[in-house]
Amino acid sequence: MCRRSEAHCRSVLCRELSRIRRPETSVRILLVEDSRRLGALIADALRSHGYVVDLMRTREDAETALATAAYDAVVLDLGLPDRDGMTLLPSKGGSRIACPILVLTARDSTEALIDALDGGADDYLRKPFDMDELLARLRALMRRPGQALGLRLSERNVEFDTTHRRVKIAGRDVEMSRKELAALELMLRRIGTVVSKAHIEASLYGFDEEVGSNAIEVLIHRLRKKLAGAQAELEIHTLRGIGYVLTSVRA
Repeated sequence: MCRRSEAHCRSVLCRELSRIRRPETSVRILLVEDSRRLGALIADALRSHGYVVDLMRTREDAETALATAAYDAVVLDLGLPDRDGMTLLPSKGGSRIACPILVLTARDSTEALIDALDGGADDYLRKPFDMDELLARLRALMRRPGQALGLRLSERNVEFDTTHRRVKIAGRDVEMSRKELAALELMLRRIGTVVSKAHIEASLYGFDEEVGSNAIEVLIHRLRKKLAGAQAELEIHTLRGIGYVLTSVRA
């Protein structure tokens, strides 16, 4: 909790968010949930499936985030402490959210749900809900034309199932950490293209996550070893001072 003035806290939030360079291949979720426990549970579940998550607990903080960074989806609780979450919906409060919106609500009346859908929500879940259902609904929203999430990525003998977060190399399952999976997905989506260290950092870490000075180098080193150990027909090259590129193994 910030102990300084509210204005100062909001200034710090805006400054931190403005540092995000939103790469075109990252999958970044804005989660708006005032319950610390539920918000943490949802954020952990999303991160375990490879998403970058920014968690906000008020409508005002959510507005700041939306004005500063670009998101692929919004998971929105309606019962916020400062204003009704409905006012964030495009047809209710003039919000310019262009990505899919999944509403979470304890309101069980049909009228309330119709109101949310008419207001600009793309889907909704009643609380309490199953976390697997939330993840499935989110994936379905982002599989729509023009959204960020593809189902399977395949290049040479490497196959990546983005739904179940599994990698097969030469037909065999290869165990990878959450960050290794996210880095591989990012590079597969931009195969043959140089990806900068800053780009990878922005794709894999939310603004409130601590990132060590050599975290990306260590991550790429581990990923490179796993690809080589599984005899992948892909390899990662380091372009010093520029970034990394995933290419086919030279014959």
